[in-house]
Amino acid sequence: MTGAEDQRSRADPWLRGHLAGDAATVARRLLGTAILSTVDGLETRGVIVETEAYTGLEDPASHAHASKRRTPRNDAMFSARGTLYVYISYGIHHCINVVTGTEGDPAAVLIRALEPVSGLDVMAARRGRERDLCNGPGRLAQALGITIQHNYHDLARPPIRLQPGERVPGAEVGTSGRIGVSRAADWPLRFFVKGHSAVKPPRW
Repeated sequence: MTGAEDQRSRADPWLRGHLAGDAATVARRLLGTAILSTVDGLETRGVIVETEAYTGLEDPASHAHASKRRTPRNDAMFSARGTLYVYISYGIHHCINVVTGTEGDPAAVLIRALEPVSGLDVMAARRGRERDLCNGPGRLAQALGITIQHNYHDLARPPIRLQPGERVPGAEVGTSGRIGVSRAADWPLRFFVKGHSAVKPPRW
């Protein structure tokens, strides 16, 4: 892909507008948005029901906090809005994030849970089970076939794309502190669809 093609794809009008704003705003807005994966030619699709915002250089819990500097691990976070940032947690699980900042501004949203919509047989085969397919960041990445090789991927293009979905009404959105971080865990930057079976109980 040439640089010009890369810029055009990330300038997709819907995606550009959907990801505009600070990370917390986008994390809330991503609820109800769909992720379509055609990895290995196998189509799977899920709707986002839980997210966490990481606001960048001043966020103590962010991989890109100013104290950590820019490294090979967090470099994708500094890419253009609409880039996929993939990292490996505990040396085992892949976790996927949507970059929301402008280039050089490392803000991103962790996708924590999905409602499986299509390709459930493929998800089950990848997960080795028929239940709990996408109720956690590592599980959903495995179900969608996303690995570290998809780091830096442009989410306007196959094989992994963000697609419009149905807006989740405000009354159905819950907010809590973030999960699994030791710093700024109480910051209210986790957003979820209340009562959804794929969402873990909120942390207050």
